[in-house]
This record gives sequence, structure tokens and C-alpha cells, in this order.
Amino acid sequence: MVANARQQKPKFVKRVRDQTARMCFFDQHRFACGDWKWGHFRQHCNREYRTGETCGMKLIMQTVPVSQKCKLCDKIETKQRRRSAEEDRINRWKREGGKFRASIDRSYEMIKSLDREIYELRNERMKKRLVV
Repeated sequence: MVANARQQKPKFVKRVRDQTARMCFFDQHRFACGDWKWGHFRQHCNREYRTGETCGMKLIMQTVPVSQKCKLCDKIETKQRRRSAEEDRINRWKREGGKFRASIDRSYEMIKSLDREIYELRNERMKKRLVV
């Protein structure tokens, strides 16, 4: 045995008290689109002793239905309306003749940009659903 070698200290395992494990409860707001978000804190559990802190386990105390759509769905709808308006403008300019070529090209770029933003918002929405 080498004299300089450290002696390993025994690892101590934190013992958990045998209690009925009650988790921290929160309200859940369910939107008309099916998405949801956490609401207000409602009840503490026995696992967390610090005032104002939660144990990290969120359970639902009650579900509050909300008649509106979530913010992400509102953003997606707004961008889809803008995209539709750009398509209508392009069609109108094409009917009037080819004299608005620069405006048509700019509208096509705007549509590409809106498509990219809509795609990113939909991905963000799917990620939020898959996290839980």
C-alpha cells in the first residue's frame, strides 16, 4: 500500500423518512387549443421544508378551462393570416399585369420568412407537449 494514497471515506446515504409522499400541487390552465400551462401554487408537500420553495414535483390540484387559445397558437394564426394576405396581394398584382415584379418578389420572400417562422413556432409547440 502506498503511503501517500488517500484513504477512501465511506459514502453516507441520506435516509428518507417514511412518510406518505405528498407532492406539491398546482393549478393547471387548459386552453381551447388543447395546450396547457401551470397555474398558481396550491399545496405544499412534506418533502420540502423551506418556506416559499417547492419539491420540484408538480402535480395537478385542479384543471381550470380557459376559453382562449394559448400564445403560441395566437402567434401561429397571426402569421398564417399575414401569409394569406401576402398570397392575395401576389394574385391581385399578377391579375393587374406584370408591372409589380419587384413587389411580387418581395412578397415571395415575406412568405418564405413567414413559413419559416410558422414552422419554428409549431416545433416549439410540439416540444412543449413532449416535455411532460
